[in-house]
Amino acid sequence: MPNFANNTDRTSWLYVDKNSDFPIQNIPFGVFLTRDDIITIGTRIGDTAIDLGALHQLGYFDNIPLTEDIFLQDTLNDFIADGRQTWRAVRNRIADIFDVNNDTLKNNPAHKETVLFRLDEIEMQLPVHIGDYTDFYASKEHATNVGTMFRGAENALMPNWLHLPVGYHGRSSTIIPSGIAVHRPQGQTLPNGVENPVFGPSKLVDFELEMAFITTNANDIGEPIPIEEAESYIFGLVLFNDWSARDIQKWEYVPLGPFLSKNFASSISPWIVTLDALEPFRTAGPEQSPQPLPYLKFSGNKSFDIKLEAAIQPKNAKETVVTRSNFKYLYWNMAQQLAHHSINGCKINAGDMMGSGTISGPDPSSFGSMLELSWRGENPVLLNNNESRKFIEDYDTVIMRGYCENQDTRIGFGEVRSQLLPVFESQKKR
Repeated sequence: MPNFANNTDRTSWLYVDKNSDFPIQNIPFGVFLTRDDIITIGTRIGDTAIDLGALHQLGYFDNIPLTEDIFLQDTLNDFIADGRQTWRAVRNRIADIFDVNNDTLKNNPAHKETVLFRLDEIEMQLPVHIGDYTDFYASKEHATNVGTMFRGAENALMPNWLHLPVGYHGRSSTIIPSGIAVHRPQGQTLPNGVENPVFGPSKLVDFELEMAFITTNANDIGEPIPIEEAESYIFGLVLFNDWSARDIQKWEYVPLGPFLSKNFASSISPWIVTLDALEPFRTAGPEQSPQPLPYLKFSGNKSFDIKLEAAIQPKNAKETVVTRSNFKYLYWNMAQQLAHHSINGCKINAGDMMGSGTISGPDPSSFGSMLELSWRGENPVLLNNNESRKFIEDYDTVIMRGYCENQDTRIGFGEVRSQLLPVFESQKKR
């Protein structure tokens, strides 16, 4: 089915600012609570949210094989499970409904009152029920930086890193949407010069500038996903702040990897931008040497030119953008990640989420975490209000943004914004 929704000549009868992340060519998917306290699946054009449940009930998706309640649910899982043909048909239909030359809904005030919402009339929700979450470690620059800090430049990359996408299984229960605050975690640490571990709040809370992709049902247990088919099982992407407690992580990660240092919270942007919408922004990724094993070899461009940034906003102060990076810097691309994840027969379900790992670029201004930006706290990062940061402090808000742009259009993700609060009160009293 042709991807008509990406037509760059198309404009909408809804107002869209020229710098908006959400032109009619985007058509992301999300879940929101309406002004009538109804949860619905929706999309967004400009600064207008669109109730797809109401649109479907009014007959605007006739002749597309959809169940009656497909958009009347509190997650996108069933819609995602319907597969790419359905996603594309729905995006194409939405693009047609809101095309400037289509008067059907445009000239129907009663229907518009039911379907359209201002952003201040809705409350975004977690868009999917995340059954499983895997976090990769796919940026060569990030892995090299961290390895250099802890093992020296000669042993920066572990022997396996250039041969496979390293990853670990994370905790999906604490993945939260943008706007939800995060409490400083507690745990065991081993401070320098101390023989025995101590318990208390993490002193080195960090952000990780990542993206994550969300899958559809892809295989049966035991069945690998061929790399040439992998992208057909990827619904779309979100911005992803994988909060980290570096001091807890340093003590606990040997031999099985991150645990309490990562599972206390991960924040995502609420609108899922489809792989179809990102198609015009494909690009080549880094050259891979040595050549990967056959099951990880691919042809064509599997990376995407997505500009990323992270900012820190202290309480009652303006934000400071502390890094600018790009999704295309990832050494291991999404198709390789999914092919590797399933090569042993691991089953992939609709709503599963795969984090990219921290996305760092080639120079210090593009490093994707405070661990790197401050180089373990040795070089504090100066903020606009003349304060400095080694790591994230209580009441700081971390903001991440991402977008693609060419001469024809801009496709963006909005932002993921979350504030770090002090340790949860009930824990303090123990």
